Amino acid sequence: MAEDNHISMDRPGAEPMDKRGHRILEETAKVFWKLGIKSVTMDDVATRLGISKKTLYQYVSDKNDLVDRVLKHLSVCYKCDIDAVRAKEKQNAIDELYAITTTVSGHMQGIHPSIHFDLEKYHPAAFHNMLSNKRREIFSCMSENMARGITEGLYRDDLNIPMIATIYIARFDMVFDGALFPPEQFSMDDLHWEIFRYHVRGIASKKGLDYLEKKMTKERVNA
Repeated sequence: MAEDNHISMDRPGAEPMDKRGHRILEETAKVFWKLGIKSVTMDDVATRLGISKKTLYQYVSDKNDLVDRVLKHLSVCYKCDIDAVRAKEKQNAIDELYAITTTVSGHMQGIHPSIHFDLEKYHPAAFHNMLSNKRREIFSCMSENMARGITEGLYRDDLNIPMIATIYIARFDMVFDGALFPPEQFSMDDLHWEIFRYHVRGIASKKGLDYLEKKMTKERVNA
């Protein structure tokens, strides 16, 4: 729609994000995640956030800019959450990966099934930027986790870490393929946990497999 291509005439560009701007991004993300992106206009965003369009355009230049800023903001927030999980003491490589999976699964809860398609088709630049950053972060995280697990004796010592980290990325990307995993047939949460189990079982040593079984049994009991 016309207003989605609007450029604020009050200033040559959007203001740097202050506390209010970050709150706008967080609340907009909730709207997008619940309703999808294509169907939501800038009018809808302003109305649902209880602000004027003028205020919204103080922070973003158009809908593309809003989507891009939302994705970047969420990426930073998610990374902070995962870094906090990884920094916890008294956990081994499998505990760490379990905690990461729990965090990621929590972030994915309630996401509208069209999000991936909407981003790829209507906001390709923002989508590919997000994808590139996410793949880089996952590769680093998985590589470090495997190196740690080998040192702890929980993972096999013959792992090709770069190859397996890349395979993990490919599996993670597949979760968002609506044609391959129709949301009405597959739960996003279940998919993430199957990837976790599949991944750990493929790289674990006998010691690691024993620990995984005990941990999963304990978590099911406490669930």
